[in-house]
Amino acid sequence: METKNNIHFLYPASLFVTEKPFLVNTLLGSCVSICLWDKILKIGGINHFMLPFWNGEGLASPKYGNIAIEKLLDEMINLGSKKYNLIAKIFGGGAVIDTKTDSFNIGTRNIKIAIDILNDKKIPIVAKSIGGDLGRKIQFNVKSGEVKMRYIKKQNYQIPNIKLTFDKNR
Repeated sequence: METKNNIHFLYPASLFVTEKPFLVNTLLGSCVSICLWDKILKIGGINHFMLPFWNGEGLASPKYGNIAIEKLLDEMINLGSKKYNLIAKIFGGGAVIDTKTDSFNIGTRNIKIAIDILNDKKIPIVAKSIGGDLGRKIQFNVKSGEVKMRYIKKQNYQIPNIKLTFDKNR
């Protein structure tokens, strides 16, 4: 008997962890997603972070890689996972916006924090599609651990010429 999967769209600066059958979809440019899967309990979780580090100012949200990865791991452990049963898959971090220097390439910095924290936690990275200059659409099957990924082609957008008029009486 096949179980019907529920579908969830994961927005940036968020995460999703469940033991129920879900297909989780998200779109990535310079953002990074980590899919964690427990190979024993057959449960999983995914995050979608935008920036590598929270600097201590404002809200410590999953917008930041160091926060998003810790929260993802904490929620997996709260559902009964053990770190040694987890595997990771990493996606995203593309240079989808042209910058003049690599120091401004947020995608590269997002990838680095993801790999560094997973290595530090001794969670094996079993698959990755990272970097490059294309976006990605991913679908994570929380029950099976399978991830389907498609590249998003670059598109050239032209901003139309708009004539602006100003009211001198304002």
